[in-house]
Amino acid sequence: MASFKTMISILMQFSITAPCLLWRSRTHIFYMFLLLLSLFFLSTSFNQRSPNALALALATRLRFAADYIASFTSVSSSNTCIVSDVRSNCTLSSVTAVERTPGNSLEDGNDVIKDLSSCDIFNGNWVLDDSRPAYIPGSCPYVDDSFNCFKNGRVDFSYVRYRWKPFDCQIPRFNGRKMLEMLRGKRLVFVGDSLNRNMWESLVCSLRESLKDKRRLFEVSSRNEYRTQGFFSLRFQDYQCTIDFIKSPFLVQEWKISDKSEIRRETLRLDMIQGSKYSNADIIVFNTGHWWTHQKTGKGKNYFQEGSHVYDRMEVKEAFTKALKTWAQWVDSNIDRKHTRVFFAGYSSSHFRKGQWDTGGNCHGETEPISNETSLAPYPWMMSILESVISEMKTPVFYLNITKMTAYRKDGHPSIYRPLEIPRTPGMFQDCSHWCLPGVPDFWNELLYAALLISGHDLPNND
Repeated sequence: MASFKTMISILMQFSITAPCLLWRSRTHIFYMFLLLLSLFFLSTSFNQRSPNALALALATRLRFAADYIASFTSVSSSNTCIVSDVRSNCTLSSVTAVERTPGNSLEDGNDVIKDLSSCDIFNGNWVLDDSRPAYIPGSCPYVDDSFNCFKNGRVDFSYVRYRWKPFDCQIPRFNGRKMLEMLRGKRLVFVGDSLNRNMWESLVCSLRESLKDKRRLFEVSSRNEYRTQGFFSLRFQDYQCTIDFIKSPFLVQEWKISDKSEIRRETLRLDMIQGSKYSNADIIVFNTGHWWTHQKTGKGKNYFQEGSHVYDRMEVKEAFTKALKTWAQWVDSNIDRKHTRVFFAGYSSSHFRKGQWDTGGNCHGETEPISNETSLAPYPWMMSILESVISEMKTPVFYLNITKMTAYRKDGHPSIYRPLEIPRTPGMFQDCSHWCLPGVPDFWNELLYAALLISGHDLPNND
């Protein structure tokens, strides 16, 4: 009963506060829509929650909405910086916190592209940005429940209020229709682990948002096919293009062998690429990294294999180097450089405190990015190896170096906001590796969009 009284009290407070604030911005109306959508998700899960829990969740969201909207009254119209820019003492001359809409977004003309070509778009910081996300939280059916923080009950929307800003240039805002035109008649494939799936889902949802008729987006492969074969394909029918995800967490092949006792066990074939159903794609985005930190990989005992030989022991750095060289040799031998553009997404930072995912590590309660570059985690050893391997390849590879930009964002992970069937207990596993969607991966795709503009403004025809 007390919780329902709390809910009614907050509702009354909100009804007094909100009307005088909502007229200030279309973005505020957007966030009101998010609130109403959140109430819908709460109502659909009513049978899974007690009345008291439902009332408390509703009251929390109402309180957050009132506080959130009220906060805009104190936001200045320019030079607002959330993550400290040590170069300019938080004075940003080219990015402001005023509301932007697609109508006044930065155009991707020749001057902008020329500016981008001489700029390190991966060196920058996160700034406050009062514009709607690339797609409405909870609206895209292709976001895994594990990444759908809004649906799973996260009550703060602060993680969607930041935009990546390079220090030395402006990047064009993601333009879904423009990118679909660039992809017309083409195939884009993401190959890698679940962080690449994070990016794939973000791109699909961002492009879907630009469609006039969203029914013209079709599943080429089923979700069951993804679960059994690790392959998911979507087709944008009006543009005759497909965007696929292929699960390949190591890029090289996991293998099952029988030892002398006829016991089947897994090994990792460092000399064999996993699958090759994508060699004729127009754009391929690879990644790998997180699975190389798992226990069996890190220990390297009787796990790494070349030919018929299984190593009793191999350091993970040596194994990772061998695997990447196998990948690089395969790309150089199988990719038509005149037809296919190759990207490699760097290591996406995790933010576990007091342990890792399986030892009590947590990131719950984080609502702001890291504000000081000196507090960022060291540059991952894997990426130094990757850079060395790429530098020796014949095939041009555009390195999407997202490591630094993700290192700041300790606030953007699902943490405890997991699917509702997972009990929220003090000892539950928290997800501090993947990212809420919408969220940080949307800006990986904005950088991918910028990179495609840099590399030629339009993709080669399939003639």
